[in-house]
Amino acid sequence: MSVAAYDLSPLGQLMGLGALLAAGPLLWLRFRQRDSSPRARLRALTLLTLFLTFDLVLFGAFTRLSDSGLGCPDWPGCYGSASPLGAREEIHAAQTAMPTGPVTHSKAWVEMVHRYLASAVGVLILVLCVQSWRLARKGGVTLSPWWSTITLVWVCMQGAFGALTVTMKLFPAIVTLHLLGGMGLLMLLAWQAQAYQPNPLRSHRWVLWGAAVLTVLSLMQVGLGGWVSTNYAVLACSEFPQCLPGSWWPAMDFKQGFSFWRPLGLNAGGGWLSFEALTAIHMVHRLGALVVFSAIVLFAWTLWRTREPQMRVWARRLLLVAAWQFLSGISNVVLDWPLLAALAHTGGAAALLTMLSFLLARLQQGRPSATALVSL
Repeated sequence: MSVAAYDLSPLGQLMGLGALLAAGPLLWLRFRQRDSSPRARLRALTLLTLFLTFDLVLFGAFTRLSDSGLGCPDWPGCYGSASPLGAREEIHAAQTAMPTGPVTHSKAWVEMVHRYLASAVGVLILVLCVQSWRLARKGGVTLSPWWSTITLVWVCMQGAFGALTVTMKLFPAIVTLHLLGGMGLLMLLAWQAQAYQPNPLRSHRWVLWGAAVLTVLSLMQVGLGGWVSTNYAVLACSEFPQCLPGSWWPAMDFKQGFSFWRPLGLNAGGGWLSFEALTAIHMVHRLGALVVFSAIVLFAWTLWRTREPQMRVWARRLLLVAAWQFLSGISNVVLDWPLLAALAHTGGAAALLTMLSFLLARLQQGRPSATALVSL
């Protein structure tokens, strides 16, 4: 059954549902922070939005990993309706034609719930932006309101990539960029949450640079992980530490595997993506994991050697997340990619980048020129 890629008729209803879902957390926050200062309320709103965005990233991973990304093959609604209830006949027809296909009743609900949650987060970020500008005019914040404005633009771009994910039929490059965009949104919110209540962390300059390098490496590795997941290359290697039984370095096609602009399952020439290409994707991610894991251990070791109590706390945190990622990554291979392990791996990546953003913000605040950067 053919369906138009875009049908904006349910857009108003979806926006209303997003506002309704966002009203609950906003009312709860208003009650909890009724006696707090405007600045404290703004930070609490930022932290709440950060928490719900983290949940949204995990639910987005669940949507992708449960093959629900095309549960509704149009955008922003489901067969032109604001919920799968209004598209029961169309979904039933698609499910009858392909019982294990991309469109089923359960997958449609997963996909639409993800869109509802994304709309609610968008509303929260809009409120955050408005409140930050209001407080800035009163001189009550140390962080430029342009940070929240950038975050609002960023989440709108995320929405656009979410639409392209559906309309371009899970195009691997778009799905990977959508994942990176979600991680970037977490990092923006984490930085702002820390800046609204400065807590400087003073140390050597190399610690700041080390944290920055580790953040860049982690982002690159998350991108590789997204490329593995969206190309379904997780099981290209079935052994650990070897890739295949008796093979440490199997046949690989790097050119085909890392041809980025191509449809899902196809190579740049339009033919089927080879197993050697999938193996290349998997192995590059493994090698990247080795680099990032080594970098985390080295950075944590150097933090521990400073003998500063706060630095040792951060060292333990980083090692804990590194261990989590190592174990969940291995579980995906040796347990044949179970959903729980895959979600745990995505959650660990999100936690690592959020943690590094908090660390970078605190280290930046500890520098003499930090005020200039925070105020833009």
